Parts: sequence; structure tokens; C-alpha cells
Amino acid sequence: MKLVEAHEGNEDALFYMNRENPVEVRKTPRDNEKIVFLAVPESLRGPIEAVSQNAAGASFVIDPTIPIPVELAPGAETLDLEELSWEMIIAGMLRVLTMDPEGKDASYYRGFVLAVKPDILTEFTTAALLKARNGDYDLALEIIDLLAGLFPGLPELFLNRALILEEQADARLEAKAAQDAAYKAYQAVLEFHPPFPDGVFNAGFFFMKRRHFEEARECFQTYLQLGDESEKQEQAARILKEIQSHNLDDTVFREAYDYIREGDPVQGLPKIEHFLERHPEVWNGWFLLGWGLRLLGRWHDGIKAFRKAIELGGDTSDTRNELAICLMESGDHLGARKELEAALWEEPENVKIISNLGILALKTGDDQKAAGFFRTVLELDPQDPVAQEYFKG
Repeated sequence: MKLVEAHEGNEDALFYMNRENPVEVRKTPRDNEKIVFLAVPESLRGPIEAVSQNAAGASFVIDPTIPIPVELAPGAETLDLEELSWEMIIAGMLRVLTMDPEGKDASYYRGFVLAVKPDILTEFTTAALLKARNGDYDLALEIIDLLAGLFPGLPELFLNRALILEEQADARLEAKAAQDAAYKAYQAVLEFHPPFPDGVFNAGFFFMKRRHFEEARECFQTYLQLGDESEKQEQAARILKEIQSHNLDDTVFREAYDYIREGDPVQGLPKIEHFLERHPEVWNGWFLLGWGLRLLGRWHDGIKAFRKAIELGGDTSDTRNELAICLMESGDHLGARKELEAALWEEPENVKIISNLGILALKTGDDQKAAGFFRTVLELDPQDPVAQEYFKG
């Protein structure tokens, strides 16, 4: 089947045709990649029937009237049929399903993909999580989006998307957009009815990490009602007890946190001070106080608050990282390094901590060591803005 180009000069789409019927080439939303729609080649009809037997004994039946979408290589304008592969066909179908999951041929394409690649959910999910672990969050999310077109409404994909965005937000703590994207993703997970137990459980930890204790309490309470894994049940019960005993779902605490997280410590500090007057033994309150003081450049007061948080049980990598910033800015470089090294021991791939070690090295005049830290950050997260600013290659 020889293809010839037609409609030259059309900037929105290119068309190709064979002798039997025209085949459209559509641009996808990604850069200049295109999807070619081909008539079903005779060479495909035998192989697809050979591989399409599933566990239930049924088989996928080729419909020669439905064109086959094929994804062209990036920048390519034409398709050489001799280079046609299953990968190109599967990629084309997944891209079409992502762009139009309710299209008239969507069910057919889903059946085709699953016939050729029955383990695609496990394979692609593993690949997405691996990409996220290596800091390639955009590609990880793209893979999840492709699966979402193939398996619309699958709650596990909503959860994996939220987990990837959460990991991205953790890597870029100061990026509000990343935080908001993760929050919206978990909200989508929580919209399932009936609730998705694993999604509710993970959302609870997400809210705990961001000190949204009221939402966390609701999630863990829901999991206790619906979850069936004993270990997770125990974790949920333990966290609920901590929230309730420390009054972490207190409205004043949440208001203080929201102000400080949004970069308005002037409004937030009076509220957290009011909270600490009523609950002076809650380390989370002292952490929040220290965070607000650090934003105001009150380094010595921030040091006292973070050390109080550690004394009361808040010995976390976040606390030590924040304490290190205050120590660094107050001139105690040795103390800052000690705290950062302790934090890094707990979380060896935390890019915030590694970046701060790089900044500390710059402040002490060790440019070579600083470059090493920033290089490591970029290996973990190539888009990290701090490392990009300081590392010159």
C-alpha cells in the first residue's frame, strides 16, 4: 500500500491516501507529533488474530472498515509502511483514546490494544512510577494519562496520578502550582462513590504531610469504616488518636497554616501563637511558628521554635531542614551542616535538603562541593529551579 501526500500547504492537518480511501493525519496536542489513520493492512489481519486469544478463550476480531491510527515519530511528516510496528499502532490508539475517550471507535481501539498487549496496565504503570522515581514527572504523568484513556474511570489510575503529583510537589516544596495540582488530584480521588479505600488512605497521609489535619481526620475515619487491611487500619487509628489528642484539627491551627503556606506570616503568626497558648505541648504548632518566623527573617526566634518542636517529638527531616536554614542565615554554618546532614540521613534523595547543602557550600566558599550537590539535585529532578539557578554546568 503506497501512500502519496495530498493537500500540500494545509497547516492544520495533512492528509494521505491510498487507492481505496483517504487517510487523515491529525496533529496531537503534544508538540508536532501526528497520528496517521490507515486502512487495515492485510499483513496485520493474520498476526492480530494469532495474538488475540485471551484467558477466557475469546478473540478480538479485526474490523477492516475501521482505520488504524499510527503515531508518527516526532517531527516526521510521512509514514514508511515497512517501518510499521505494533508499538507505533498501540501508541497511536492510546493517543486517540486520550484525546477522545468517548469517540465512536473508542471501544474497538481498547479491545485492539488489550488483545495485542494484555499486560499493558501493569507494564505502563510500573514504567510511570519508575519515571517519577527518577524525577521525570512529566513523562510519568503522560503515561498515566494514556492509561486513563484506555481504562477510563479506573480509580487506581487516579490514585497513581495523585501520588506522582505529590512526589513532584515534595521535590519542589516552594512551587505552589505543584502543591495545588497534587491537592486537586487527591480531591478527584476522593470523589469516587463508593469511596476507594486505598485512595482515601493515601489522601489522609497527603493531608497530614501538609498539615490539613481536618481533611486527614475525615480520610482516616472513612478508611476505618471501609478498609480491610489490618496494618493500615492500625495506622489510621493511631494517626486519628494523634490528631484528636493534640487538637490538630483545630480551626485556628488550620487558618494559621493556610496563611503561612500562602506566604503571609504576618496574618498567620498571631493565630499560631494563640493556638500554642492553648496547646503548648504540640510540636506541630512550634514547627508552624518557626516556619512563619523564618519567612520574616527572624532567624534566632525561628531557631528557638524549631528546637522546641524537636524537643517535643517533631524530629523530622522537614524540621531539621528549616532549622538549618535559620542557622545558615544567622551565620552558624557548622550547626546548619549538622542539621542538614541529619535530615539527609533520614531522606537521602530529598532535593530540598541537597539544594540547601549546595547553598551552604557556596556560603562557605566551596564552589566545587556546591556544584556537586546541585548536579545531584538535577539528576534527581532535572527541572529543579534552585539547582538550575546555581549550577552552571
